Amino acid sequence: MTIRTLKDLYIDQLQDIHSADKQALEVTKQLRDAASTDDLKKALDDGANGISQGLEKVKSLIEGHGADPEGEFCKGMEGLVKEAKAHALNADISDKDVLDASIITQYQRMTHYALAGYGTALAFAKRLGLEQDAEKLQAMLDNTYDGDRRMTDIATGEVNKEAMAA
Repeated sequence: MTIRTLKDLYIDQLQDIHSADKQALEVTKQLRDAASTDDLKKALDDGANGISQGLEKVKSLIEGHGADPEGEFCKGMEGLVKEAKAHALNADISDKDVLDASIITQYQRMTHYALAGYGTALAFAKRLGLEQDAEKLQAMLDNTYDGDRRMTDIATGEVNKEAMAA
């Protein structure tokens, strides 16, 4: 896609988010399966559901602008997914609490990438006067922040403490 206008850039960023969400969804499900505590499993399950819902909403936004949701492949998330696999899923971590801490770390890195993407797209939508897009993006951004805070609470409330004892 040739980018000539802010709207072109906006659509390009939505396509990047769509690709990132698709990649993050699969690895989040794998992280959930590898987690040991019920709170972390539930948070990752809710995270996967949120990513899935966001994926559909972003797809709808892209299609609403007459573009192909599959128009971009997100290399940034590809790298984060590789990191999640290397440092959590395929890592040689014998202590379940240390593994849970690593899972949270990797999930939050992906979440922070999503926060940057949603925040940027939201700013572009507002600048372009796309109020309905902006409302949807704001809701997705808020949900992503909520998920990130929940992970921080789990980490600081129980997981990191238990991992310290390992």
